[in-house]
Amino acid sequence: MTNETINTTKVPASEATALIPMPPTAARAITLAGSAIALAGTFLAWTWTEEFPGNLTVTGYPGGLQVLTLVGALLTLLLTLSGYGIRGLRWLTPGGTNSPVRLMALGVLGTTGYAIGAISYELGGIVNLEPGAYVSGTGALLAVIGAFCLPADQPYTGQDPDPSPWTVLRHVLSAPEPGRAKELPSWAEILLIAAGFGIGLYVFAYGISTEYSELFIGFLVVAAFGFAAISRAGLLKRLSALTAKHRNVAMTAAFVAAICFPFTQTNDQFALIGANILIFATVALGLNVVVGLAGLLDLGYVAFLGVGAYAAALVSGSPQSTIGVHFPFWAAVLTGALASLIFGVVIGAPTLRLRGDYLAIVTLGFGEIFRITMNNLNGNSGPDVTNGSNGIPNIPDLEILGFNLGLPHDVLGHELTRSGNYYLLMLLCTAIVVMVFRRSAESRIGRAWVAIREDETAATAMGINGFRLKLLAFALGASLAGLAGTVQAHVSYSVTPEQYQFAGSVPPNSAFLLAAVILGGMGTISGPLIGAALLYLIPAKLQFMAEYQLLLFGVALMLLMRFRPEGLVADRRKQLEFHETGQLDVPEDKPLPEGATGVAKAGA
Repeated sequence: MTNETINTTKVPASEATALIPMPPTAARAITLAGSAIALAGTFLAWTWTEEFPGNLTVTGYPGGLQVLTLVGALLTLLLTLSGYGIRGLRWLTPGGTNSPVRLMALGVLGTTGYAIGAISYELGGIVNLEPGAYVSGTGALLAVIGAFCLPADQPYTGQDPDPSPWTVLRHVLSAPEPGRAKELPSWAEILLIAAGFGIGLYVFAYGISTEYSELFIGFLVVAAFGFAAISRAGLLKRLSALTAKHRNVAMTAAFVAAICFPFTQTNDQFALIGANILIFATVALGLNVVVGLAGLLDLGYVAFLGVGAYAAALVSGSPQSTIGVHFPFWAAVLTGALASLIFGVVIGAPTLRLRGDYLAIVTLGFGEIFRITMNNLNGNSGPDVTNGSNGIPNIPDLEILGFNLGLPHDVLGHELTRSGNYYLLMLLCTAIVVMVFRRSAESRIGRAWVAIREDETAATAMGINGFRLKLLAFALGASLAGLAGTVQAHVSYSVTPEQYQFAGSVPPNSAFLLAAVILGGMGTISGPLIGAALLYLIPAKLQFMAEYQLLLFGVALMLLMRFRPEGLVADRRKQLEFHETGQLDVPEDKPLPEGATGVAKAGA
């Protein structure tokens, strides 16, 4: 067999990934022009009638969906300009310049196209569109075409891949090479962390305060593509590095931003959504102890939330309570958490010797048994304890140190409503749960849980008592759910068996809790919080989708497992598990050993 050198000439990555062969400077110019046109169109009227929500009939300033197009177009402009290496903008794209532009341009096109389609559908045809809609739509389409003509992301070297008359000017204005970048002082890093959480608070508050479904859908489109663009640009990775370096500062900034949320809302209903999101997120974080750390698939976890809620309702002083006692709040919290802890130990002791699907089936059965039992304790089918399907209504508002949470209070000139009061109380409970989760995950017990999750047989062989540690995780997760259940009982005024199902149209339920953990990222702190916020906020704002919730979330989970199996927020272990091959790459510029051929190089 003779050695024949095979031609290994490669097409440059920039040309292989471009939609149309085009110089990068020309593609950027088209993208800039399209984004500017889309932005300018938001200052023109998009329709002639005010029947479409948001008042898109005004010329001179944007409103409603036009604001989202404006923000997306502005971000596209900034990301595109950063590709020129202009000093002061290069920091926007430390991880890549072109793929973030593509994603953001698609977000602008998606939002603008949805607005045009919604206007045409609701008003009866495209004749109801004004020139501004056509201008923004054309600009968004032009920006997408230009963005997809950009080359693949290349490491920035300070050299222009496409020499042009702009080369000298750009090098004069260009930022220093990444390798020469100086580390920021600590105070600047802390300011960046605070700014990041401040922007996150503003985006979250804006999403909750959207007053009609069309605006919320447009917000979702822009936020989704914007999050992906910022992630691909490397800003999230840089912010994560800063928060890891200043962990205590980051936790404090997150807590302060969360405290500010109820003061940004003028509608009590929106503050109530925030309180329920925290309840849902806290329970999801407790489930993350069981599923994310210990690897125990629990399909009946919502039952522990119900145990805590029922225990607190029975001792709350409600006129319909069969016990007829009224505990102070701290005693009611301990009662709910202790009751859930006891149930966790009682259920876990005989079942945690099972693994995998068998454990999931048993926990699913426990969840259904709890709901049926609460329904039967009505005085007819069983003892009169829970009033059966009627539940325990008229649960009084909490009063803590003379502060009645059911009454509005003036704080710093801002009226804090009942929902805002319970939001702050639930925020305190969430902070406690986050602290418990963080301390547990970083302890020897947390490392043992991870070992059991990865391989229980190997962990047992190394001397880890698997059963005892799994029972501890089960009990801890149950008590955290019971803690949230005590607040949930007072927020909702009543407790009924129908609130605690495996799957239903109204969260929290076991299916949605598990989906929140998987969507956000198992084993992390912020992952379940983000996943729970999304899964509660979307149904609350898009009530017309109630009939198709399970279908849509099923499709969303399938897409997530296909494109981002580690979840929205993944730890290092999950990233290595799903994305790293473990093989060493051969540098392309390294010369081959003497006698090696192109076949050997290809094989390498």
